[in-house]
Amino acid sequence: MRNWAGNLAYAAHDLVRPTSLEELADVLAVGGPVRALGSRHSFNDLADTTGTHVQVDGLDDGRPAVDLDTGTGVVSVNAGLRYGELSRALEAEGRAVTQLASLPHISVAGAVATATHGSGDSNRSLASAVVGLELMTTAGELRRITRDTDPEVFAGTVVSLGALGIVTRLELATVPAFQVRQDVALDLPWQTVLEHFDAVTGSAYSVSLFTSWDEPTVRAAWFKSVVSDGGGRRPEPVPGLPWAEHDVHPVPGVDPAACTAQHGVPGPSHERLSHFRLDHTPSAGEELQSEYLLPRRHAAEAIEAMRALGPRVAPLLLTGEIRTIAADDLWLSPFGEDSIGLHFTWHPRGAEVAALLPVIEDALAPFGARPHWGKVFAADPVALRAAYPRFEDFRALADRFDPQGRLRGGYVARLLG
Repeated sequence: MRNWAGNLAYAAHDLVRPTSLEELADVLAVGGPVRALGSRHSFNDLADTTGTHVQVDGLDDGRPAVDLDTGTGVVSVNAGLRYGELSRALEAEGRAVTQLASLPHISVAGAVATATHGSGDSNRSLASAVVGLELMTTAGELRRITRDTDPEVFAGTVVSLGALGIVTRLELATVPAFQVRQDVALDLPWQTVLEHFDAVTGSAYSVSLFTSWDEPTVRAAWFKSVVSDGGGRRPEPVPGLPWAEHDVHPVPGVDPAACTAQHGVPGPSHERLSHFRLDHTPSAGEELQSEYLLPRRHAAEAIEAMRALGPRVAPLLLTGEIRTIAADDLWLSPFGEDSIGLHFTWHPRGAEVAALLPVIEDALAPFGARPHWGKVFAADPVALRAAYPRFEDFRALADRFDPQGRLRGGYVARLLG
């Protein structure tokens, strides 16, 4: 069995899909290594195990898969549900999540556990919407942890890398449903982006800048703007932006049919905030991905450092993306302050990408860059431990929830030691 991209063969000897909490408890009672597996969108062995993989997408705990409390706006969700499915169900109830990642195909639990994010100066990671979660420990104990009832440890249980238990359900804050329009500008001069970075990224609810790093301009800027009262105008962060007259895909030369609607056509937020449509396959999966997150205050310097590496990066790159993310308080989230993300979608040339990653990480190290947990990177576990001030608190929490270390497989085993 392989991951979504096909670059990793899992070491697990078994995959189980329990249909009830009792079945899940029986799986855990057998003993041995075990790990939760979501939509398989991790590009490294973070979710791997030499034992049993558990998927909870078919689990029925006696409650609806999407259970909205209309009084509080909090929705309780089956952990294996995909964000696109959740968003459609919420839209039917007049609600929405505040942010989505590029793909709506990823599972809620997997995205939360790895601090996956979208873009937007005021938008935090997907994990920041969590107000409570339920998980089953390796001892078979079902635990519910919320921000209100467990304030001392809650921030350590959300971005957990799957090291605390099998998450069965998450509770997310929602907002009233809203409409978004998407407009794409082409060929923004780098000088404009660097001199007016705050104006560019702050001109819409969500902004993504696409580049191959060796180009003389930012190839495309995707602006996703909230539409109020049926209106809404195209953003103008700087005068004279050249707007695309045709649909655009993030990867040059690829058919944009899989992309969400552009040219300012309003639609539900979940049909615009992701770059790709739920009912389309965004690519064949034959790619690798990396991403580095760093404080926004270093944006200009980090971008210039990457531009200097452009001639080395571009031949291996399908596309690069610059995003912004607001700060949160979660222990293993890389967003301790307002941040930018430098994302790389690579050709599936693993050895060449692996050789280049240390070069990129050295260039970004002065700016406090940390890798996305679920992408490919070179940073060793010792360096990553030191990059998270609450790491030792998290290790203690993992020891308490999983004293036998049964959940420590793949990169998590190397990280926790």
